Amino acid sequence: MKVKIVQQITTSCFIKYVLLFFVFLNFGNLYSQESLISVTNKVEGGYNFWLHSPGVITEPGKPVPLILFLHGRSLSGSNLELVKRYGILNEVIKRRKLPAYVLAPQCPKGQGWNPEKILKVVNYIQKKYNTDTNRLYVAGMSLGGYGVLHFTGAFPEKVAAAAAFCGGGNVKDCPKLATVPLWIVHGTADRAVSYLESQRIVDGIKKVNNGINLKYDLLKGAGHGEPSRLFSMDEFYQWLFLHSKDPVHLTQKDTISVDHKRFAPRASKKRKSSKKKKSTKKK
Repeated sequence: MKVKIVQQITTSCFIKYVLLFFVFLNFGNLYSQESLISVTNKVEGGYNFWLHSPGVITEPGKPVPLILFLHGRSLSGSNLELVKRYGILNEVIKRRKLPAYVLAPQCPKGQGWNPEKILKVVNYIQKKYNTDTNRLYVAGMSLGGYGVLHFTGAFPEKVAAAAAFCGGGNVKDCPKLATVPLWIVHGTADRAVSYLESQRIVDGIKKVNNGINLKYDLLKGAGHGEPSRLFSMDEFYQWLFLHSKDPVHLTQKDTISVDHKRFAPRASKKRKSSKKKKSTKKK
């Protein structure tokens, strides 16, 4: 009798350990997939790029959204390490867990973003990885802001939502841009790219459909760099993930907003040091 009881206990313990093993194995499949790879000279006629794979897969087997980040002119060149300096790629490397792939190509120095070349890289990723083609999000600032509007204007059917910060675009693309959920952000004190560049696009879109899909934040007193803070804000990613091409909700209400005070220019080190020098002279 005792032998049978011992055997039952041993068997039940063994089953529990086996179950625990598979639970942890499955847990590992869900949370151990985060990775960052660089790809060069792989996409003919495209760009070199970084691809960040998500560390959290909420539903195994289900296609994952793809976020395309286009950098500004200062990160252009042939050194991919530059692309890590700011933006969405920097955000996922340092702190943020996103249920999406992040694709960050690099534009060669002295060139602008080419929509056809961007599309080749996007197509390469969408064929090679299990991405949700209905949830391609495009974001960028400065030169990347121009790139976002040029790419979205050329291939609006590909983009679920787009965000263009301190950039500009072609007014002739406004009829197509008007069909895509678009968030444009610009500072009135931007000395690198005038806010009028964004204003032209905003006005053009409003003429098409009264800006039904448009979200526009004109930041009073903000310079060229301040809009990049959005990449570190939860509201930005909440807004992106609201949208999908299937089904298309052209009249979906957008209740997400950001306090413009969060974009107030910070005192530069030069200003602080000059103030210290003046104070020491007075003493």
